[in-house]
Amino acid sequence: MEHVPQEAGAAEARGAGAGRARRSAALGGLLVVVAALAYWLGGGGGNGERAAPRPSPTPTPSATLTVPDVFERVGPSVVVVRSGKSLGTGVIATEDGTILTAYHVVKGSAGDGAADVSVTFADGTKAKAAIASSNPKRDVATLKPTELPEIVVPATLGGGVEVGAPVVAIGNPLGLTYSVSTGVVSGLDRATGGTGQGGGLKGLIQFDASVNPGSSGGPLLDARGLVIGVVVSIADPGGDEAFAGIAFAVPIGAALGGGDGDGDGDGLGAI
Repeated sequence: MEHVPQEAGAAEARGAGAGRARRSAALGGLLVVVAALAYWLGGGGGNGERAAPRPSPTPTPSATLTVPDVFERVGPSVVVVRSGKSLGTGVIATEDGTILTAYHVVKGSAGDGAADVSVTFADGTKAKAAIASSNPKRDVATLKPTELPEIVVPATLGGGVEVGAPVVAIGNPLGLTYSVSTGVVSGLDRATGGTGQGGGLKGLIQFDASVNPGSSGGPLLDARGLVIGVVVSIADPGGDEAFAGIAFAVPIGAALGGGDGDGDGDGLGAI
């Protein structure tokens, strides 16, 4: 049996070890080059193009919505309210279908059991409604429909109000159902006069989104789609019930029972 001399075996082993070391070093250098190239390409340095954006691990949704998004979210909560010859708007305020609206829209039926009050929901469902509660001093009322749509979509009530903030109004002006208008909060703590169907009110939100007869009782919404007020009146210096660029809403807090809601003012009429 032939044996390799010890010296030769040792030399061969050293040569093999050196070869492995060189291969490891070369592989390590290649990995460094690949990593550097990947970083360079990822930053768009190779071809002058921007790298694809990386998804955020915890994306934060925007606090505001577009106007179409607001309408899509709140539109199913808005209803058409009819009482005798009066046409108005309402908004579903609770999961049991209770509707919040303006008192002056339904007040003509308050003394006779409100038999002629009817509501039409966004899906076309029509129902009679009874006045569940009313507060003439705030010009707000709630209605209980005798029938509900298959899916009840209550609006979300509440939200802060500040001058200059964007607002959206949804209503039925002049019978043009589910009309949307936009504007800003023009002022706070405004007052209306004692003339007109709405009577004297104070602590109102002034806004410039277009509203007209038929808009009363509709929701005034902030940029997040929250109901911040109930539309009740417009400035009507000419007495022709035409929009003059100034409208008013009862703040949702007052509509739900906060504040006193009565006051004085001039040249304003309910819608």
